[in-house]
Amino acid sequence: MKDKDKSRVGVLSSHLIPMASSEKDAALAAAASPAAADTPTIFDKIINKEIPSTVVYEDDKVLAFRDIEPQAPTHILIIPKVKDGLSGLSKAEERHIEILGYLLYIAKVVAKQEGLDDGFRIVINDGPKGCQSVYHLHIHLIGGRQMNWPPG
Repeated sequence: MKDKDKSRVGVLSSHLIPMASSEKDAALAAAASPAAADTPTIFDKIINKEIPSTVVYEDDKVLAFRDIEPQAPTHILIIPKVKDGLSGLSKAEERHIEILGYLLYIAKVVAKQEGLDDGFRIVINDGPKGCQSVYHLHIHLIGGRQMNWPPG
């Protein structure tokens, strides 16, 4: 890992749930924190450029950036810039239909940009049992290797 990447991991890790030894532990800790749905998240800081990230796509509605702990050669997070109560997919309401579709469309655009012509996986973790550790809806775009089934 390059020094620049180590620095970014340190900065980002300091904003995650402290003392979480696994993604599962982080998800359980995040769900237990008060007002998880309304609390600003690490993603808000990334959107506001307060925390560095490797952006691969950005427009007025969404931001896509490389995951700091990739689970495949390509692992990108795609997030809406405005949370609008959409802390997780289970919180989606009819007013969110447009942004939900747009996030999936941008996942396809980014996958093509990344050269994932042979396929990719889209993952949305929701709630503690879905292993959601950041309560700001986000799509994982994962590719660059053969995926297995079942996933988890």
